[in-house]
Amino acid sequence: MLVRANTSAPEKHYIALTNHNSKAMKKRAILVLLLLVFTIPCVVFAQIAGGSKAVSPRMRVIIDNDFSGDPDGLFALAHLLLSPSVDVRGIIGSHLKVGDGFDHSQTQADNAAKKATELLTLLKMNGQIPVVAGSNTGMLNDSTAVKSAGVDMIIKEALRADVKTPLYILCGAGLTEIASAALTEPKIAGKLTLVWIGGAEYTDLALPPPNYSNPEYNLNIDIAAARAVFNHSQLKLWQVPRNAYRQALLPYSQLQTRVKPYGEIGKYLNTVLENLMTRLQQYHLNIGETYILGDSPLVLLTALQSSFEADPSSSEYVLKNCPRINAQGAYEYNADGRNIRVYQRLDINLMFNDFFAKLELNAK
Repeated sequence: MLVRANTSAPEKHYIALTNHNSKAMKKRAILVLLLLVFTIPCVVFAQIAGGSKAVSPRMRVIIDNDFSGDPDGLFALAHLLLSPSVDVRGIIGSHLKVGDGFDHSQTQADNAAKKATELLTLLKMNGQIPVVAGSNTGMLNDSTAVKSAGVDMIIKEALRADVKTPLYILCGAGLTEIASAALTEPKIAGKLTLVWIGGAEYTDLALPPPNYSNPEYNLNIDIAAARAVFNHSQLKLWQVPRNAYRQALLPYSQLQTRVKPYGEIGKYLNTVLENLMTRLQQYHLNIGETYILGDSPLVLLTALQSSFEADPSSSEYVLKNCPRINAQGAYEYNADGRNIRVYQRLDINLMFNDFFAKLELNAK
């Protein structure tokens, strides 16, 4: 019997067996075909769930965040660590504003590093990625760098000559470490992209929310560091200001159905956020049934870039002259400022659906 050159393996098996006249052999051939057809997809899916070779790292990232503060940083870190297209080169625990309600201590950066290590342990990644503490205090002024292991980590990775993959520094809180790194070694400015969650709305683009804080929360953590980055550095900057990061709303219903059921990491993330929501009620703060996971766009803008002509193509930004930031933390127009990206509309569906799917796959 003639077999077509493009005949699949299951079809060939079926044809060979049905050359026999026996009805029993034909029945057996049909059973074999059915087993092959239904088994092959299961094997492929199992490979995907266990880590497919179809996706490999195409960028390096260092994430710098206040993990002992708002739990949104822990959600972003978990999402990033489950993303196979990024090579996480290091994790920096950063400080908050002195006396911040999330962490009153004087060891905020150390506590943040401990929280990051705790999450790595839950993901069975402990020891695989360097975790260091940044400075426990902000910069004294916009021209004096602080010294910390976090600053050293950024400089060392940025100056590597043995790799060509792009480097992103992902900051979900203050800018102490990256500002100090740029002051210490200005050459790094052309070797990385800074993605920062922070800063107030630009008045020509958006209005602030009701009862807004001024300065904006993340900028206010270290105004001197923000001034160093905006006013004095040449760092390539993608900014996600308050009007954009406030779009990252996670409903409590999805926390319960799409996060909590999926493994130890799902339970952990649910617990830290649910505990916070409960604690806020004790202070008569009713935040309703959503929570802003404002640091998660750090993952959206890096791990989830488009396949060809790589870029965060499903989110929208404008190019602006980098403003100056004054001593009070407000923007001042700077006609000579370098171009920076200011993100205005984020693809929240892509971001959260990917996060939910990765939690589910990790739990298998």
